[in-house]
Amino acid sequence: MLNKTYPYYLANQAQTSKTMMEVYDKYSGKVATRVAVPDAGATEKAIKAAVKAAGPMKDFRPWARQAVLQHCAKRFEERKDELAMALCVEAGKPIKDSAGEVTRLIETFRIAAEEAVRVNGETLNLELASRLDGYHGYTKRVPLGPVSFITPFNFPLNLVAHKVAPAIAAGCPFVLKPSEKTPIGALIIGEILAETDLPKGAFSVLTLDGKQAGPLVEDPRFKLLSFTGGQIGWDLKARAGHKKVTLELGGNAACIVDADQKSRLDKVIERLVFGAFYQSGQSCISVQRIYAHESLYDELKKRLVDAVKQLKAGDPKKKDVFLGPMIDEAAAQRLQGWIDEAQKAGGKILCGGKRKGNMLEATLMENVPKDAKANRMEAFGPFALLAPFKRIGDAIAMVNDSDYGLQAGIFTDSLDHAMRAWNELEQGGVLVNDVPSFRVDNMPYGGVKLSGIGREGVRYAIEDMTEIRLMVIRDI
Repeated sequence: MLNKTYPYYLANQAQTSKTMMEVYDKYSGKVATRVAVPDAGATEKAIKAAVKAAGPMKDFRPWARQAVLQHCAKRFEERKDELAMALCVEAGKPIKDSAGEVTRLIETFRIAAEEAVRVNGETLNLELASRLDGYHGYTKRVPLGPVSFITPFNFPLNLVAHKVAPAIAAGCPFVLKPSEKTPIGALIIGEILAETDLPKGAFSVLTLDGKQAGPLVEDPRFKLLSFTGGQIGWDLKARAGHKKVTLELGGNAACIVDADQKSRLDKVIERLVFGAFYQSGQSCISVQRIYAHESLYDELKKRLVDAVKQLKAGDPKKKDVFLGPMIDEAAAQRLQGWIDEAQKAGGKILCGGKRKGNMLEATLMENVPKDAKANRMEAFGPFALLAPFKRIGDAIAMVNDSDYGLQAGIFTDSLDHAMRAWNELEQGGVLVNDVPSFRVDNMPYGGVKLSGIGREGVRYAIEDMTEIRLMVIRDI
């Protein structure tokens, strides 16, 4: 079970405080634990420590960074049951899914450990004309320096891992603000990092609320801000000054089911149910819009509704529960309001739609108007809509009729349709014969349009946290 209290981490050291913040069990609504809240001067101390640690972290050798990351992966494995239960309690994530996220945490640190000794440069051929004879070019990558991270509630282990592990591999000191709704996983990561021989000041984990996070965004001593969350990210980018900024800001992911999928609807439906309702739909790449060819639309609809009605909802600590609570009642009320609004505008509820507290039923709708919030915006809950299409070009246009572009999926046997989707869909990634909810932690993950800028994925994050230094040598 959880500890009664947790410290925050300032310059590698655990810190207590007179002020404590309550963290709730998202299913029972009861206080699960309390975490120390940094005092008014802690953020400035953390920034100064990170700046001071920039040199030592740059000099911290690749093999030493690798050893730190390997130690973390080993300790996460040893504490995987504790981490999974903490995640289940603080995020309301079903225990099986929580265990899966711990596995991804471990994998992300292992990938980063491998990449830590592969932060390479290249040799450039500069002899492009006779006047350049005898010139040779070389590049190397060096750490940017201090970086800041702000992470959301929905993947409080893995999304932290996707910032912290590459920073260590790249040699960047960092200050992290995890979500105040789900800080425990990040604090356990901090506890394990504190066991290592990282240079003093290499990391701080500050349990701040959003109003206190201004310096992490605006302070020019940070060389990069990496933010995962909602559309407020664009405001943060505007306030960030000259530093590099990477944003992952969600989506309303769509999935196309082509006409040739009739014989394998069982598998398609299995993946659609997972993609739409895994983690109560609280994923940036949750399947929100399903476009099925008109020839199989009615059959897919009936079988999908039947499958969704079989999902077991309830206490996420029970192994047979698939659908747990949303993060809080306000989030559930918001999405229920969008469902009601879509219904009043002509949308039809096929199943679900009812709410009790922060438990919202798995909901499917059809005939949802194009301009409804449930269609245009990110539902971020257990909701998906269905619509038919006649031609593949129509389906691609429907997917692209969105302000977001994170990932999309298409189930098809047609290489032409798959390639057309890849070429024409305005998305950061296209998944063929799977749902857009699929992600592996070494993938370049990120979006276009309102979904953000930059790419996560360990190697790609390392590139963002390093800069190229060029050396040119002339033979004399």
